[in-house]
Formats: sequence, C-alpha cells, structure tokens
Amino acid sequence: MKTFKMIQNILPLMLLVMIFSSCKDDDYDVPVIDVIYSMEVEGNQVAFKNATQGASTYRWDFGDGSSSTDADPVHIYPGKGKYVATLYATTASGQTEEGSTVIRIAKTTPVKLNDNTLDDWDAVTANVFTTTDAGNAIKKVKLDYDGNGVYIYVEMLGKRSDGQIFDFYLDSDNSSATGLLTGSYTEGGYDILMEGQLLMDWFDIFYHTGAQTAFSFAIQSISEAYTLGTVVEDGGMLKFECRLERGKLKGLTGNGLRIAIAATKSDWSATLGSAPAVGSASYFLDMEDED
Repeated sequence: MKTFKMIQNILPLMLLVMIFSSCKDDDYDVPVIDVIYSMEVEGNQVAFKNATQGASTYRWDFGDGSSSTDADPVHIYPGKGKYVATLYATTASGQTEEGSTVIRIAKTTPVKLNDNTLDDWDAVTANVFTTTDAGNAIKKVKLDYDGNGVYIYVEMLGKRSDGQIFDFYLDSDNSSATGLLTGSYTEGGYDILMEGQLLMDWFDIFYHTGAQTAFSFAIQSISEAYTLGTVVEDGGMLKFECRLERGKLKGLTGNGLRIAIAATKSDWSATLGSAPAVGSASYFLDMEDED
C-alpha cells in the first residue's frame, strides 16, 4: 500500500502552523518559536515528524482523547473520521506555542499489493461474489476499497501464460442515466471500460461517448490508474489482485461503484468467463464514507 502525506495549507513538504499567543492594542505578539511538523498517513496510522526548533518539551493531543509527550510519535486512530491533532511546544523558559491540523482517516483495507501473498484477502468478508453457471471460468470475485483505491480479487480457471484479455465495465457514478446501457450487465450505465491483458501489463482505459445504446468508447491516456498485485497459480486456478486508483478515473471518487468483469481468450476467439453471469446485475460496491 502506498503511503500518503497529509499536508496542511497546501505547503509541498511540511505543515507550518504559526499561532500568535496573545493580542494587545491590535498588535500580535511574535511567537517565541514556530510550531512545525509533517505527517505520513497509512490507513489508521499516522506518523508525526516534528521539525520545531527551540522547544524543550512537547505534548501531542491527537484529537481522539489520547496524547503523547514523544517528539515524533506514531499514533493509531480508532477508526475513520476527522480528528484535530495539536502539538504544544514549550521552551525552557516556560512559554508554550501550539499548532493544529485536521486529519481525515478514511476507511482502511487489509489488502496490501506489495506483500507477495493473497492471504490478506481472507480478512475481506463483505462484497464476496461467486459464480456457479457451467462453463464460466471466473469462480470468485472480491471487492474492497479505501480512501484512495478500489481493490479487486479474482479466482478463475487457467494460467497466467494463457494471456487472457479482461474487460472491466465500471459504472463509476452509479447512475443508469450516463454510460453504456448493455444487456450483458443490468442495473448500470457503464462509464469506463478497462480492457487488455492485465496480467501481462497491458490494460487500456476508455471513457464512454455518444448514445447510451452505442458501444462507443474513447481511449484515454492516464498513467498509474491501476496497479497489479500478487498473481498465484494453484492447482489449475489462477488468482490475482489489482487496485484501481479512485482519483485517477472519472467518477471513482463517488460513493458507489458498479463493476462487471469479462474474460476472453488471448485471440478473442471465445469468452472464458463473466462475473456476474451475463444478463445479471453487476456487482455493487458501496463506498459511502463517514465525514
């Protein structure tokens, strides 16, 4: 999983907060020190890096009822939500300055793409879908998400060297008023098509254009819109995971996503599988986050 830095006041490298301690006759007293710190957020965990100069002691109020006197604490928040973290820096002479920032903790996921295993998907128990129709190579799909990505796990018959072509149909705005209307997957208008040999690092991105009944998609040039994780072959089963970046693809920043997956032979000669089965409603991933 990537580590994302949350930075206040749009400063590129650090959070700078200057709080003037008092006001007299419409003039501000100059603070004796500047309270400076940065943060790295990964899931519920926030690592604070203190760059304040001239203080002898520190106290952090994390905004969730807990605190620390460490200069550079690492804190785990209890769940998603908004928290106001404050650093109180005190000089040897007893003067205290403070700086605060708002931290937003979004939903987290147990899935990590860089751990060379799929075992973390065992902890995903919601949004698990199976197919039972005869001849369907795709047997299971799992979906999960966090504040930055949509995570997809697939189990299917075959091996990686088969070079399967995958089509991901995405109703990114969860509305049938936009996107492709197709009889293959109901209850959605499909705004985005991602197509290619995903397991061989070819996966093009298309946005739907024109009439909703027309299979008309325009190719997009979007870098780092998806990441392929671990791929495992086990007893004739091919298992893999990937992540779609919510901020890269149009509409994926919303609160709901419909998705359907089709797999085709490498020469386009036959359909291998479909999840869900053709004619069924696409899978819905509810991504409603708390403020």
